Amino acid sequence: MTKKENPKRFGLLGKNIEYSFSRNYFSNKFSTQNLANHSYVNFDLPLLEGFEKILINEPHLCGLNVTIPYKKKVIPFLDRLSEESKAIGAVNTIVWDKEGKTVGHNTDHIGFKKALTEKIESIPKKALILGTGGASSAVQYALESLNCEAIFVSRNAKRNQLTYDKLDNKVIANTQLIVNTTPLGTFPNINEAPSIPYELLNPNHFLFDLIYNPSETVFMKKAKVQGSKTINGYQMLVYQAEKSWELWNE
Repeated sequence: MTKKENPKRFGLLGKNIEYSFSRNYFSNKFSTQNLANHSYVNFDLPLLEGFEKILINEPHLCGLNVTIPYKKKVIPFLDRLSEESKAIGAVNTIVWDKEGKTVGHNTDHIGFKKALTEKIESIPKKALILGTGGASSAVQYALESLNCEAIFVSRNAKRNQLTYDKLDNKVIANTQLIVNTTPLGTFPNINEAPSIPYELLNPNHFLFDLIYNPSETVFMKKAKVQGSKTINGYQMLVYQAEKSWELWNE
């Protein structure tokens, strides 16, 4: 009789995440690779203070993904950060090192960069990033590595970022790439979309929506009407998930 392997638990830390990509993706991965001792669960927390209880009550936990709204808020709970997650200021992957310490990583920028460069013909000099959450920082990091200046757009006026009412013809004409990092348009609120002047778009524009459910958002549909190219966030999620898996198995 062979000795049964110790169970390995992975999971997703977030809020209102029943719909999430990660649980289905990794559960299918474990099934197809015959990793019977592996499991993936959602840790759906109304408040992040519950994270400490997870650390105590889950002795077989080997890795976590982190999503909205905790990518930035989780940082004080971790023992240390990778250099990339420090620069980005957000974490979407948690690894336990050999000493049992929690290390925050960011694989969002890797997933975004790979998905973008596979689909866009050439990287523009400027891009608009809609939203200022944890994912937006990873997008900025990736764009800057491609020598593309990222300009944030938010509902609130702050230094070095635009508000939606400032998106005039000049701004839209000078930024051929627009990335939606807000949750607007996510299932079940599929009729929502960021308030940008879609009528100013043209076939030279490329719109990247980090949302994957639905597969074509209102944001994307309105851009297509203007002849713009679009992509959703599914492939980015696949690439960031595979990088997380790689980190958990180092």
